[in-house]
Amino acid sequence: MESTIALIGFGEAGSTFALAAGWESAALAYDLNPARRAEMERAGVVACATADCALSDADLVLSLVTADSALPVAQDYAPLLQAGAIWCDMNSVAPDTKRAAARAVEAAGGRYVDVAVLAPVNPARMNVPLLLSGKDAAQAEAMLRAAGFTKTRIVGTEIGRASAIKMIRSIMVKGVEALTAEMMLAATKADVVDEVLSSLDASEKSESWFTRAEYNVERMTTHGLRRAAEMEESAKTLIGLGIEPLMTSGTVQRQREQAGKTIPFHAERTEA
Repeated sequence: MESTIALIGFGEAGSTFALAAGWESAALAYDLNPARRAEMERAGVVACATADCALSDADLVLSLVTADSALPVAQDYAPLLQAGAIWCDMNSVAPDTKRAAARAVEAAGGRYVDVAVLAPVNPARMNVPLLLSGKDAAQAEAMLRAAGFTKTRIVGTEIGRASAIKMIRSIMVKGVEALTAEMMLAATKADVVDEVLSSLDASEKSESWFTRAEYNVERMTTHGLRRAAEMEESAKTLIGLGIEPLMTSGTVQRQREQAGKTIPFHAERTEA
């Protein structure tokens, strides 16, 4: 690895990558929390007391901060970059947030690449899937691969495209988690956990999401009003159990608004 890496933020992702890749002194790290210095030393990277220390000679920057810090960090630290340095924004934020960060980095002479991390960094570590977009995505991909990342894919030249895939995908991934919690709270209160889960197991189908997405939306357009009415009763069931139907109420609204509409898409699989 010939590039000098700067890690901005040294939480779970930063420390996991540094340890797994064995970057040691080839990577410099900075975190606003001074308590993270012990983790930096354990990983063998250069622990910097200032952002300038980490960034001044870096060719490749991995921004790994909290979502609410992604834009301020890009705006505040962009002037510290050396000309042509690549800023890989690996934070889980909206496309508009990444586009605003890109403007700050590029105005300061840096190159910005939108990177979406599609799985937990543990246990995937350097095998975590990364999507890249931006006009400098090809150069960033080469540098990330040289740094040890094994599953990278360029999805376009437009900043925000990689993050759009991540954020929209999260609607399902995190939404299912929230729906599961709402279901299990109710099933536990009603003492019907085994019966509910057994029923779901019996009706579970193993299908591609290309098929499943189109089918699910078609069911709403054809039967949305009836399903909305049923879900209103589900919401009443939750209320009767003392559980606020946050997710279920949203389902009522979405089912009702899709009723009678034309299916808005046809999903066709494309090669990765």
